[in-house]
Amino acid sequence: MALTKAQIREILSIAGVDAEHMSDAVEAITDGHTASIEALREERDNYKTSAEKSQKELNELKEATKNGEKSPYKAKYEAAIEEKENLQKEFDQYKADQATKEVYAAKEKAYREILKDAGIPEKHFAKILKYSDVDGVELDDKGNIKTAADILKTIKDEWSDHVESTDKQGAKTENPPASTGGSQDQPSRAAKIAQQYHENLYGKEEK
Repeated sequence: MALTKAQIREILSIAGVDAEHMSDAVEAITDGHTASIEALREERDNYKTSAEKSQKELNELKEATKNGEKSPYKAKYEAAIEEKENLQKEFDQYKADQATKEVYAAKEKAYREILKDAGIPEKHFAKILKYSDVDGVELDDKGNIKTAADILKTIKDEWSDHVESTDKQGAKTENPPASTGGSQDQPSRAAKIAQQYHENLYGKEEK
């Protein structure tokens, strides 16, 4: 119940407030009391609005349950759970794919080493790898193919036309250059120079 100004005056008089300050004190208390009441009313209205909203949602939930429908809250929860499960599946699949790629890369690297040992030029690697069961080989602890010897033999047998020969021969000379050395009938250039020097020094000998 709200206080009247008369009641406030009576309380202030008992408290010892003199007549000179009575009016100001009454007005101050009245204003404060009014503000408090308005604040309480506003808070009450907010609670009332919130309660009405909650009651409405509860009634809708009861009605939906009665008709066999899923509640909106349950539907949101189930959707969130499903999304989480899908994300986990995608992540697990990504990890599996990455692991598979890494294993294949290691096997291909080891297979390339066998191709090198077989004498296959690198330009033919892609073609041979395409028709080889790279994914089916097994690696040991050191990253080498366990059946490397068998694969090496198979490569040499099946891809022999791609094996690079290691034999080297000297260049053939089909038309060798003519000899520049002297013969019995024709003296060499050095012999001619020596003869000319001798003739200049001692004169030409008569035959």
